[in-house]
Amino acid sequence: FWLKRLACRQWAQTPDLFFAVLRLSPHLPAMMRRGALCMSLVGVASGKIYFSETFGDGWESRWTPSKWKESEGTAGKWVASAGKWFSDEVEDKGIQTSEDSKFFGLSAGFESFSNEGKELIIQYQAKYEKDVECGGGYVKIGPKMSDATTFGDPTGYNIMFGPDKCGYTKRTHLIFNYKGKNVLKKSDLAYKQEGEGTSHLYRLVVKPDNTVVVEIDEEKIYEGSLKEDWEMLAAKEISDPDDKKT
Repeated sequence: FWLKRLACRQWAQTPDLFFAVLRLSPHLPAMMRRGALCMSLVGVASGKIYFSETFGDGWESRWTPSKWKESEGTAGKWVASAGKWFSDEVEDKGIQTSEDSKFFGLSAGFESFSNEGKELIIQYQAKYEKDVECGGGYVKIGPKMSDATTFGDPTGYNIMFGPDKCGYTKRTHLIFNYKGKNVLKKSDLAYKQEGEGTSHLYRLVVKPDNTVVVEIDEEKIYEGSLKEDWEMLAAKEISDPDDKKT
């Protein structure tokens, strides 16, 4: 897995912590190479970056690896590497999952913010160096944790975004937490993480009018409404003219 850039420009519930998580099953060397993670508020003319990461020197001091699966012996280890293919070995160096059939996760924090009237952008770049049988390489944004080493699947979040595949089921996940419930999109977003060794750029834009844009490799694969395409609101009751009291 290779995380290149992430930018977030406002989300209504003022998250306090950014999560980058990798959940991998058999046979997926994954890389985050020169990953840039940034949180920013964007108004009409300017934006503020809340978090940025290039995975250069000292990245270990900025990120906390997950120990969620350590007691089971299935927690994987992150390593610094430029991977098999690179243009500049120093410039392209990042962090990489080093073992098959393991679970990987790590997290880093940022200051709380509000997205009222502004956009939230999440952007990152990922690369698989060989095909994945079952697993995913996605990011999560959520509330601050009291102990970041416990970060794992049970950890609450506001947004989850990125590719996920298991067997013939494959999609780009986009999940929003609404009133304590993780709400999946009604129909799956296209899975574009094909081609071993090729990096892909993922971008999510959440706008203040509650519309969403998803791009992969600068190609728009979705634009629509949270209200229409996620079941966040209770279904309206419609009177049945044939329903009569007896």
